[in-house]
Amino acid sequence: MNIPSELKYTKDHEWVKVEGDIATVGITDFAQSELGDIVYVEVETLDETLAAEEIFGTVEAVKTVSDLFLPLSGDIIEFNNALEDEPEKVNKDPYGDGWMIKIKCSNLNEVDGLLSAEAYKNLIGA
Repeated sequence: MNIPSELKYTKDHEWVKVEGDIATVGITDFAQSELGDIVYVEVETLDETLAAEEIFGTVEAVKTVSDLFLPLSGDIIEFNNALEDEPEKVNKDPYGDGWMIKIKCSNLNEVDGLLSAEAYKNLIGA
């Protein structure tokens, strides 16, 4: 199970990479493996301002649909358009080409409430 130590994580299996006040968000390797083959990623919240833990989109796999929860409050400023044609990038490279959104964070103090890689490993029993 790939759990990069430089990232932060949520109990809902999203990962977060914070650079300045911009956060890149995707789902974890664990989440994509549990979902199976991903066939569609929907984010209709582009250019919206949401609070942490609000639903920002959905990911659809062959057998299920899961909500995506925003890890940090802010403006959704970018969606990974490559996922429209190749949603399987989330399965192949969840921490790279399979990223989902970028957020302009409104409260960087919220980062302190996210899980470390070690805490996330404990959460999933890795």
